[in-house]
Amino acid sequence: MRYARDVGALARKDLLLELRAKETLPSMILFVLAALTIFHFALPHGASDKASLGLLWAALVFTALLGLTRAFVAEREQGLFDALILAPCDRSAIWLGKALAVLAFLVAAEVVALPAFGAFFSGLDGRTVAAVALADVGIATVGTLFGAMAVAGRARELLLPLLFLPAAIPIVVGGVGGYLWFLVLYDAIFALLAWATFEYVVAEQ
Repeated sequence: MRYARDVGALARKDLLLELRAKETLPSMILFVLAALTIFHFALPHGASDKASLGLLWAALVFTALLGLTRAFVAEREQGLFDALILAPCDRSAIWLGKALAVLAFLVAAEVVALPAFGAFFSGLDGRTVAAVALADVGIATVGTLFGAMAVAGRARELLLPLLFLPAAIPIVVGGVGGYLWFLVLYDAIFALLAWATFEYVVAEQ
């Protein structure tokens, strides 16, 4: 119960900060809509559904990267990351709370992005929506771990994409192909690895 309270408090803190500042979510929504608009006019008429799905996943991955870049901004700017690590709670609760907040931002951005994709391209089916939902879990869990690794570095804006984008390739492959079981397996494996290694990652910083 205490673990759940710690996770809830950390996630709620990030969500409240976003509601007050209104920085991360509007940026994500603006970016993904701009990307989909550009892709709509750049994609040749009569292009296959696979091509349009590939562009959707490219837009979603880079939108997620924008949100992950700001996941630890509050702690970094105020010098509170070390204090957060030293707080009397399980360190994995920090990872899970952050991942839940990132997941909420992703879902909120996609509530706008997916209908826009359906309007711009050839519609949207339930399998694609399910794949996006599963991918969000993997993006939030893996991306939060890499965000914590990058936050202490000097070139954090460069380090996070270098870590995250290779790990996102299986998500794009599974999403474009509609391989839902593959995405479930990815989520399960990498969520477990991120949960188990987060304490050691932040202890080395």
